[in-house]
Amino acid sequence: MIECAFIPNFFKFYNILWGAALPFLKRQPRLAPTFGRRTNPVQLQPADIWIQAASAGEAYLAVSIIKALVPDRPVSILLTTTTDQGMEILKQELNPRNLSPYIRLNLDIFPFDSPGAMDNAVQRVNPAVMVLLETELWPAHLYALKRNHTTVLLINGRLSRKSSRNYRLTKAFWQCFAPDRILAISAQDAQKFSRVFSHTRVETMDNIKFDRMQIQNTTGQNSNLAAIVPRELPLSIFASFRRQEEEQIIDMVNALLKKVPDQVIALFPRHMHRITPLLKKLNKNALKVSKGSQISSPLTSPAIILWDRFGDLHQAYSHARVVFVGGSLVPLGGQNFMEPAALGIPTIIGPHWQDFAWVGKEIFNTGAVTRCKNSQDAVNAMCEHLVKSPDRKILIDAVSHYISKKQGGAQVAADTIMESYNAVNLDPTKGDL
Repeated sequence: MIECAFIPNFFKFYNILWGAALPFLKRQPRLAPTFGRRTNPVQLQPADIWIQAASAGEAYLAVSIIKALVPDRPVSILLTTTTDQGMEILKQELNPRNLSPYIRLNLDIFPFDSPGAMDNAVQRVNPAVMVLLETELWPAHLYALKRNHTTVLLINGRLSRKSSRNYRLTKAFWQCFAPDRILAISAQDAQKFSRVFSHTRVETMDNIKFDRMQIQNTTGQNSNLAAIVPRELPLSIFASFRRQEEEQIIDMVNALLKKVPDQVIALFPRHMHRITPLLKKLNKNALKVSKGSQISSPLTSPAIILWDRFGDLHQAYSHARVVFVGGSLVPLGGQNFMEPAALGIPTIIGPHWQDFAWVGKEIFNTGAVTRCKNSQDAVNAMCEHLVKSPDRKILIDAVSHYISKKQGGAQVAADTIMESYNAVNLDPTKGDL
């Protein structure tokens, strides 16, 4: 650990901030049931390896890693999460009977990062290896781990452009307790981490999310959208677009209808709270729109549907002729375009997809995903697929082959963790084993 003279003063101030915040956090309904365990984690037991999975996405990553771990001797693992949703996933997905018999697994809530609580937690767990997933960097936690001589790994690491900028601005601070090793999910992410943690070993790995991707050759006939869209009309979906893109999306809808009037267009904004203001914008542009929740019988003619029911998008994808995935027309990082692509649906995105750079540029060679330089090009690409639909099976096979080549990240993570754990066992200066 790099010695930094300002660190003690920082933690004095940090402790004051937590002291001021805790009374408000205690009144949060979702935190109340576990508040005591977060502030005074006396329930935590010693573990050889501690894995932190912040929320739902990281919980799924942790599940894949745990299932890939095959230790050759008994090892105790503490798996923590910050949210109730993350805990539900861990409990549902991890059956001790399906794990290595050498693994003794405990699940618990991650403590608040107040210096006192985190010092208490690290002393009680006393891990030889700490595994952080994606971008789970808390200063008191890292500082306590470093003083405990715990090896810290950051697995499946990623940094958004905004986070990267913020970490670079405070680089001197974070270098005081940098992770010992980082496995990033893309060359771009590896470069971002190297700019912050210049003395840390940074490598790349395939995103563990590939391990969980499944190709589905389903027709979507059981979806709510399939029940109201006539089979003879093609369906275009605009998915996960953001507030900053709404004007462009409306222009795209107008242009698409002029080129191919006989179709159904379904709009799925990224956030449900945008339904009402978006509907006003659509009406202002003389577009006749119906809310999905207000359609009670099958459509008999072309229509525009503003989908206002949460959780239906994935099922709707499989019924589409073509999909445009938002978050990509302006610099917002993009949204998950692999979901429709994995279903064999021609998928169009704009020029901005930085948050999904881990997928790799080669995905565009499969024909399943088309990256366009602007909204006009995106409309033209959508029209091509509406007029002449590609063979879905060919696209499914191409994406399936692509995904299969990218899988194995969970095993790389598991091997790295065990390699670090075994190294600690051979080094008497590391941990208290």
